[in-house]
Amino acid sequence: MRTGDVIVVDIGGTMPSGYCSDSTRMYALSEPDVEFRERYAVLQAAQAAAVAAVTPGIPAQELDGVARRILADNGLGDLFIHRTGHGIGLETHEDPYLVLGNSLAIEPGMAFSIEPGFYEAGRHGARIEDIVICAGDGALSANSRPHDLIVL
Repeated sequence: MRTGDVIVVDIGGTMPSGYCSDSTRMYALSEPDVEFRERYAVLQAAQAAAVAAVTPGIPAQELDGVARRILADNGLGDLFIHRTGHGIGLETHEDPYLVLGNSLAIEPGMAFSIEPGFYEAGRHGARIEDIVICAGDGALSANSRPHDLIVL
C-alpha cells in the first residue's frame, strides 16, 4: 500500500450464536482525487437508495436495480461488476441473492447485504456494505458505522 491508495475493508465472521456478520467500509491513505470523491458520493447515494427501497414484497432483483440504475446514470454502470447483495444467516452467502433475474419477493425477517460497488482496474474501487433485515415497514440496519470515507 502507498500514499493515495483507497482500501476496501470487508469484515465479517461467524458470531458465537452461529450467525454470520458482514460489513464493508472504505479507507484512503491520504486525500483521494476529486474524481474518486465524486464517484464515492454516487456510491453512497446508490447504497442508501437500495436500503430505503427495502419493503416486504419487493422482488430481490428490484433492490439490485435501484442501486444499479443510480450507478449507471452516473457513468459507473460498467464498473459495477457484482450483485447488490446476498442473504446472510447461518451461511455468509445464501438466499436471497439481490441480482437481476431473481424475482423472489423479500419477506419480513429476511436478512441480507446491500453492497453496491465500483471497480476500475489499475485505479481504484469502492464498496459500502451493510446487513439489513426486512421489517414490516422497511429495513432495519444491523450495522451502525458511518458510510463516510475515512482518510488516514
